[in-house]
Amino acid sequence: MIDPELLEILACPETREKLALADAELVAQVNAAIRAGRLRNRGGTPLSEPIDGGLVRADGALLYPIQDDIPVLLVEEAIELPLAAAEGPPAGP
Repeated sequence: MIDPELLEILACPETREKLALADAELVAQVNAAIRAGRLRNRGGTPLSEPIDGGLVRADGALLYPIQDDIPVLLVEEAIELPLAAAEGPPAGP
């Protein structure tokens, strides 16, 4: 998906930490939360489109989505990890 040489030079725009490809299980969890309407990016925008993959920051706190084979390395587009809080029941009125 992403050229290994490119992955070697990519870094988190916020902390400059290294990034690693998200495993298939994490991508599936993110996409399940998106389908359920329970996931927002760091900028607060609800996510509605599944991701093709992701890049996880070395500390495991953020996932930068990959869309159409292009990593979206914008802090406000990042997805906070872990997803446990995002996968809970939707908040009521």
